[in-house]
Formats: sequence, C-alpha cells, structure tokens
Amino acid sequence: MEYQNVTLSLPKELVKRAKHIAIERGTSLSRLLAQMLEDLTRREDRYLKAKECHLAILDQFDLGTEGSVTWTRSNLHER
Repeated sequence: MEYQNVTLSLPKELVKRAKHIAIERGTSLSRLLAQMLEDLTRREDRYLKAKECHLAILDQFDLGTEGSVTWTRSNLHER
C-alpha cells in the first residue's frame, strides 16, 4: 500500500486525548486515525451497496401508478 502524508489542523485537546488512546491501544496516532478512516469508508461502502440493493428491490414493486402520481396532497386530506 502506498502512503501519502496529510496535514491536519485539529484542536490541541483532541490530539492530546487521541494520543493517549493510541498509547493505550499500543499503536501510533497515525495508525489509529488510519484504522478509523478505514472503518468509516468500509461502513460507507456497505451502506451504499445496501441502498442500491434496496432501491433495486423497490423498483420491482408495482403500486399501480405506472410511475405517475395522479393525486395531490390536498386531495388525499380533503375533509
């Protein structure tokens, strides 16, 4: 895997606390951030895949409208 340096501007207290967490986990701050970003991107990929799958399933349903809505909100809520 090829690496790229990145410059971040973060609050000092946040960096201090994150360093302590990294030390407790026996890793570096850089590796801790990399793991968190990997997890974030993995979750985002899974979400997008699930969204595509569910949208494909919804396309299979025929609600009898043939893709057009023939009513208005006010028609539905007439008293």
